[in-house]
Amino acid sequence: MTQSLDYLKETASQTAGPYVHIGLAPGDAGFDIYRQELGHDITGPNAKGQQITVTGIVTDGTGAPVKDVLIEIWQANAAGTYAGHGEVEDGFRGWGRVIPDFETGEFSFETIKPGAVTGRDGRPMAPHLNLWLVARGINVGLNTRMYFADESAANAADSVLNLIEQAHRRATLIAQGDGTNYRFDISLQGEHETVFLDV
Repeated sequence: MTQSLDYLKETASQTAGPYVHIGLAPGDAGFDIYRQELGHDITGPNAKGQQITVTGIVTDGTGAPVKDVLIEIWQANAAGTYAGHGEVEDGFRGWGRVIPDFETGEFSFETIKPGAVTGRDGRPMAPHLNLWLVARGINVGLNTRMYFADESAANAADSVLNLIEQAHRRATLIAQGDGTNYRFDISLQGEHETVFLDV
């Protein structure tokens, strides 16, 4: 005997918080579980290229810091190659995970500046970091990119940046810095909302 499933309703969605840090970054939440915290070492000890530090803050629509956000970073190495898609330095993962300081809401991580990557269409993409954000109140993780202000020629030719028509919106994806230290603030809503990508 078969039974109709018409009576079933869609399962309710749930956001990632408020326990996202305990599950995904337990060491940062005060739980000593692993010998080495997963996601702290993005590049490994043998990565070539310019060492950089990225700092920023994630804010909500009122401008308040979002202190329970988790940010994953995905990137290519200095030669523009992703781990698993070609030869990279021994120990290079190209992936990391960071949460903000619980008091200030500011996040910070160290990595190397990635090289230009070849896109699916065969055209080069400007050096960038891929970022994925989850937090309480976010039903589906948000994807964005961080480009570098000192790569203006490459940025001008980047196919993803060129999909964004308004210059002020494009600017939300550009980190300012001096070649070593970069600032990248992310706004989830409001007048200066960061551009998020549908991937």
